[in-house]
Parts: sequence; structure tokens; C-alpha cells
Amino acid sequence: MQRESKIKRKTKETDIHLSLSLDGQGVSNIDTGIGFFDHMLSAFCLHGGFDIELKCKGDLNVDCHHTIEDVGIVLGTAFSKSLGDKKGIRRYGMYTIPMDEALATCNLDISNRPYLVFNAKFTAPKIGDMDAQMIKEFFNAFAVNAGITLHLNLVYGSNDHHIAEALFKAFGYALKQGVERSEKGETLSTKGCL
Repeated sequence: MQRESKIKRKTKETDIHLSLSLDGQGVSNIDTGIGFFDHMLSAFCLHGGFDIELKCKGDLNVDCHHTIEDVGIVLGTAFSKSLGDKKGIRRYGMYTIPMDEALATCNLDISNRPYLVFNAKFTAPKIGDMDAQMIKEFFNAFAVNAGITLHLNLVYGSNDHHIAEALFKAFGYALKQGVERSEKGETLSTKGCL
């Protein structure tokens, strides 16, 4: 079964074209118009082993909010669509990433119960051309639209770039674990479904 999806979403604020393969090589071609965000998404793809083609034209003349949130919506929707009924996946993922002085953890459950716990603070309002507060908004939009319970925690760190990169890489690795096919091919739930 091909675990892939393509999504096009156009609103008055953004125009997004996305192609996703869960079983890829970590190859990405991403252009959101926000350099630091592109860098984080590329790291997420590489470390998660996801192939992504993503083009987003957003109203960056306003600010980066709509672009980042809408990419989270579309990417989360694409993951959910690519997994179908989610039968036969490992479901849980957890990973810890050190990035120089920063240490971040990601724990997740692909459960159809969206929830975000986000414990990370940034010292500056922006990282490159991206509003630091939008990192949480991206993960929230992804979690809600993918139907996952997502816990992201900064253990410690002082450099905002390193903190953000550790979070995105940990997310990639944990999600890679969660979407892996289970050995028995069964749904890991006492309910019999997710």
C-alpha cells in the first residue's frame, strides 16, 4: 500500500500545494517564503525519512502567521490521509535530540485524539524571518489535523535556533517511529481501532 497523499488548499490568505510520501528517503523541496521555517521543515523531513514537495504562497506582507499555521493544517491533514485507517502502525513514538547546548524531547501517540503539550520558551521574538511564537502554532495545527497527541518538551537550552531545531528533529524521529508498520500488522488498541 502506498502511503502517500497530495493536497491543494487555497484560501484568501494562502495557496498551498503539497505532495507527501511517508516511506521516502527524507528528500524535500520546500518553499514557503520563510527561510527559517523551510530549514526546520527540511530537517523534519530528513530525520523522519519523509519525502515532501511543498509550495506555499502566503500573505507574508501581513506577517508569517497564516502561512505557518496553514502549512501545519495541510501537512497534518496529509499525514492523516496517508495513514488511512491507521491499522498496522506502531502508533507511539518518542525521541530525544541534543542540539549543542539544547536538549528536546518529543513523545506522540497517533491516536485520533488530537492534543498538544508544548513546553519550550524562546528568548527572542524572531528566529531569522520566523516569529518564534509560531513554532507552537505550527505544531498545534499539525496535531489537530493529523489526529495525534503530541508532547514537545525543551529539557534545557539557551540558543533559539538550536532549541527550534532540536524540537523539529525530535518530532521527525518520533513521527517516523509512530508511522512504522508494526510487526504483527495489528491495531495497537484495546478498543480494536484508533
